[in-house]
Amino acid sequence: MTVRSVSVVVVTWNGLDLTLRCLDSLAHQDAGGRDVDVVVVDNGSTDGTVAALGAREDVRLVALGRNTGFAGGVNAGVAATTGDVVVLLNNDAVAEPGFLDRLVAPFDAEPGPDAPRLGATTGRVVLSGRFRPAAPGEPGLVDHAGRTWARTGDDTGARLLNSTGNEVTRSGNGRDRDWLADADGPAAPAAVFGFNGGSAALARAALEDVGPLDESLFMYYEDTELSWRLRRRGWVVAHVPDAVTVHDHAGSSDSGSAFFRDHNERNRLLVALVHAPVPVVARALTRTVVRACLGPERRRRAGALATVLRRAPGALRRRRAVDRAARVPRSQVAALLVPDGAPA
Repeated sequence: MTVRSVSVVVVTWNGLDLTLRCLDSLAHQDAGGRDVDVVVVDNGSTDGTVAALGAREDVRLVALGRNTGFAGGVNAGVAATTGDVVVLLNNDAVAEPGFLDRLVAPFDAEPGPDAPRLGATTGRVVLSGRFRPAAPGEPGLVDHAGRTWARTGDDTGARLLNSTGNEVTRSGNGRDRDWLADADGPAAPAAVFGFNGGSAALARAALEDVGPLDESLFMYYEDTELSWRLRRRGWVVAHVPDAVTVHDHAGSSDSGSAFFRDHNERNRLLVALVHAPVPVVARALTRTVVRACLGPERRRRAGALATVLRRAPGALRRRRAVDRAARVPRSQVAALLVPDGAPA
């Protein structure tokens, strides 16, 4: 298709300074001659975001008045726009020059008659700041190999990646591909399981085909869940390495909070129940049950597991609905799953 119009959706909740920085980076983008509209969906902020953004002429504000989560915010933004392609950008990210044009450009290509349909592209997300290997016992970010990285606080150290798209492991764990890999290393392959919801472009035709983000997840795993549905309907996802954003990891949320851990654990299991092969579901459940019985924070983990069990009948109904609508067998999509490393 030829992309004539692009709608950019930014979801925010009490992050005015970050959001203003994000919007400033979008204001200087070259969109390759395409029409662009920028929509900010506010999830009930109380920090003056609505008043501040309402005064800007370069964005359109959708004020929801309550926190609907990332999925609800994105869906409201998609419903309020008409672009051929919808770009999702985290409010705590900065788009580097050329990001918008490069992320959208692959949709202009004319595929052959037997080529898979491009449903989404996903950019190269670089973490803000620089990092060094952490000393023993020093806190930091843990990569997929179990190594810990600490911020340097200055211009020394390595630049590290946040994401080159999403992948799913054989125990149902969704995670960022290339998490904490060298940002100055070789570009990652274009082929990737799914898109990162903080730096992605979605074909509106694909969204109309598979449906919106799952608002019952509220936050976390929404992009992985939608990637499963895209794949089952025959849409593919492509990584665009030269579409770059710089991201303040957890700048608008706390990845160490109980809220994050509860939703992450709950949603990992629910998404596996809907989409993954039975052996993957079994491994995911076993891992959680063991941790709920023997690991730290047993009470919290048991509560998350109880929520999953209550919602399991609905997840299994969705599983059957996805299977009925599928064009691609589950086994073919599951061939894209990767081995488990250290938990992401």
